[in-house]
Amino acid sequence: MRRAFPREKWQAYAALMRIDRPIGTLLLLWPTYWALWLAAGGNPPLGVFLIFTAGTFLMRSAGCVINDYFDRDFDRHVARTCQRPLAAGAITPREALVLFLLLCLGAAALLPFLNGLTILLAGGAVLVTVTYPLFKRFTHLPQAYLGLAFSFGIPMAFAAQTGRVPVLAWWLMLANACWVLAYDTAYAMADRPDDLKIGVKSSAILFGPYDRLAIAGFHGVMLLILSLIGLDLRLHWPYFLGLLLATLLAAYEQSLLRGDRDQALRAFLHNNWLGMVIFGGIMGGLGH
Repeated sequence: MRRAFPREKWQAYAALMRIDRPIGTLLLLWPTYWALWLAAGGNPPLGVFLIFTAGTFLMRSAGCVINDYFDRDFDRHVARTCQRPLAAGAITPREALVLFLLLCLGAAALLPFLNGLTILLAGGAVLVTVTYPLFKRFTHLPQAYLGLAFSFGIPMAFAAQTGRVPVLAWWLMLANACWVLAYDTAYAMADRPDDLKIGVKSSAILFGPYDRLAIAGFHGVMLLILSLIGLDLRLHWPYFLGLLLATLLAAYEQSLLRGDRDQALRAFLHNNWLGMVIFGGIMGGLGH
């Protein structure tokens, strides 16, 4: 009798997909939900909501797998990542590629329920997801490219519900890209000592002693754009209350960034709450 698939292997696959660390999925979901609610005027169809939620989970998992595939040699030399399944040898590169393809196929199975423009944009999202891990090898701003990757759900959400991508979607995409630059620079601050040793580039290295100032600037631009969007759409006061709370949360993150690398990681994780209060503000601001 063939031996059952070892439990340890399943756990390694789950760790490779970051199922135990949902922060990446949440940071992808919040701006996607912002767009879904704004595009639908506060009442997105349940089917579209479920498709985008499932697709976000699958593509975030696929992104983690392909990122670790390309970074497996770097990850062995970074304290925070040396125990990842590929770096530790719990999963082979071939197994990781198979898992990546299966996750992409799972996401592709959702596309027939969407329109042609959304499918076209999904192709662009996959391309950006696959190529993102390579950017840290030749630019100090891979976080900017990640901002593009983590914003593709926005035009897709508008396309799925309206059949087009209005100017509003691009402004919302820019706001989200600034947010990604803010929180992923904080994330990079936690890895900066190791990255300097192995030659990996990041925005935290680029900004150096001005890293906190850069993060504050990115948060500020994001909040400014979101404020202008709210004024243009004439959203109700709960929207602006959400932005005020987001501003206070961003200020709190600045206090965390004064600490060590563990505090920088805490600041990164804290952005889940920032995305959530903005979403709550959108829901309330669209109310009648």
